[in-house]
Amino acid sequence: MRVVEHLAQATEPLISFEIIPPKRGGNLRDLLNLVDALSKHRPPFIDITSHPAEVVYEETEEGIQRTIKRKRPGTLGLCALIQNKYEIDAVPHVLCNGFTQQETEDFLIELRYLGIENVLAVRGDDKGYHKPLTGGRTRNEYAVDLVRQIVSMNEGNYLDAYLDASPTDFCVGVSGYPEKHFEAPNRGSDLRYAKMKVDAGAEYIVTQMFFDNQVYFDFVDRCREAGINVPIIPGLKVLTSKRHLNTIPRTFHCDLPEELASAIEGAKKRKDAIAAGAEWTAMQAQELLDRGVPSVHFYVMGNAGPVDKVLAKLKR
Repeated sequence: MRVVEHLAQATEPLISFEIIPPKRGGNLRDLLNLVDALSKHRPPFIDITSHPAEVVYEETEEGIQRTIKRKRPGTLGLCALIQNKYEIDAVPHVLCNGFTQQETEDFLIELRYLGIENVLAVRGDDKGYHKPLTGGRTRNEYAVDLVRQIVSMNEGNYLDAYLDASPTDFCVGVSGYPEKHFEAPNRGSDLRYAKMKVDAGAEYIVTQMFFDNQVYFDFVDRCREAGINVPIIPGLKVLTSKRHLNTIPRTFHCDLPEELASAIEGAKKRKDAIAAGAEWTAMQAQELLDRGVPSVHFYVMGNAGPVDKVLAKLKR
């Protein structure tokens, strides 16, 4: 089922998750154990991140060598497992960075073979690797370009004009940034970019993580005023360590409220930090649910334990 159909048919707010494929050569069993743990919460869909090739500098006997690697290549296989083994709709992330339009088309065709109907179109991080393009091949520069390519396939238009293929039917989601994308000069321009993606055919928005609900509520209000009327799903992350006090703001460009930061900083043991983070996220999630959000989306990554603590505290 398409994500927007899940949202439209729900009789109560939904709970969904986002996970990350294992590292190259890693143990898939650990990730399947994670999906087993998450499935008990009956999520209608689970997002699976994608990762482009990236530049890695490694020290060898000949000195520092520049190599190109894909560190987490398992998105497609993981989607197949989730969709067909667990009967949970998989939402793979489709990227601009690191992929040509031709590679994107091939990826989408493979997704359709697997019966996957949902994708999240994102630009993706720049990992320093830009594959040289030859033979007229192009890449999508921005997420709106990617949305347009997917919608074009939904209309039966493929890059290969001679390809005998029927139209696809992907439900396209995109990212939203309540605190502004770090590259946008201001919130107004960031909002215009969001509207461009929706006008191009995006059917729902999942927000970047935030830790102050007022940031989300203000973002939704600004979106509605700008004529963005698609569902806007809030994304939440449980802080679990003192290290997150530095890595989360640096990586995701979001603010941590002083009360939350103080609680994590004051934790004597890791379990205390997890408890403090879960308590804060549960407070956020409960308020969001009480305010009638369409769904709450948890950035789980690789450990279901903290999210289990959060969901145990919620009243739905």
